[in-house]
Amino acid sequence: YNNIADADAAWECVKSFDASTPACVIVKHANPCGVAIGADAAEAYSKAFKTDPNSAFGGIIAFYRTVDAAAAALVAKQFVEVLMAPSFTPEALAIFAAKPNARLLAIDLPNGQFGRNSTDSKRVGSGILLQTADNLTLDPATLKVVTTRQPTAQEMDDLLFAWTVAQYVKSNAIVFCAGGMTLGVGAGQMSRIDSARIASIKAENGGLSLVGSAVASDAFFPFRDGLDVVIDAGAGCVIQPGGSVRDDEVIAAANERGIAMVFTGVRHFRH
Repeated sequence: YNNIADADAAWECVKSFDASTPACVIVKHANPCGVAIGADAAEAYSKAFKTDPNSAFGGIIAFYRTVDAAAAALVAKQFVEVLMAPSFTPEALAIFAAKPNARLLAIDLPNGQFGRNSTDSKRVGSGILLQTADNLTLDPATLKVVTTRQPTAQEMDDLLFAWTVAQYVKSNAIVFCAGGMTLGVGAGQMSRIDSARIASIKAENGGLSLVGSAVASDAFFPFRDGLDVVIDAGAGCVIQPGGSVRDDEVIAAANERGIAMVFTGVRHFRH
């Protein structure tokens, strides 16, 4: 049950990336603990694993590219419950043959796409709670830069990457990213400030610098304090939905601290 649920979460996240770009997602307890893109599957995995090696132990790994021997050799060094990919080379399968407890799932993707459920459901008492699934793809043209400083092209790429990951992190979600990889993920905390602090601790534990990083928050910052926490950790730009009654206060704080901030106008709220 748990492995199938986590495998679904990993696959939903990895297929959000362009099929032409090798991507890797590592999930533990329904949350991504490492996500990255790279020149090939091996590099994508290596970058994703660096985010949080401790949490990756016994996790679920999804690739959006054929797993070859180079990627398999890296993954085989760790304990993994489930490994998912469109396909595996014979050399990769030979490597995993020595790990009989690893479950390999090959999922054929016609034209690189895979359908999504249109509805989310949750059991409540004797009934079922339904809602429209969060399948929205963000259109970069709809983003609104609300600060004096504009994000650079690289920062915008990092922001969009962070926002993609945040969609699959349980709220309150804070995700630090740079260079096509997650640096720290704060998930499922009752306080957005605590999620931000946990994300920065994850990066520190992994020896990853957050200086100049991009941060995604799945919902708005209700006060400036959460924004100050991510800036103090090193963030240079932030993407968030906006919509707080204190947006002006938060925008003023961003300008005061010299970062770029972008509003999406829509939120993720994985519950």
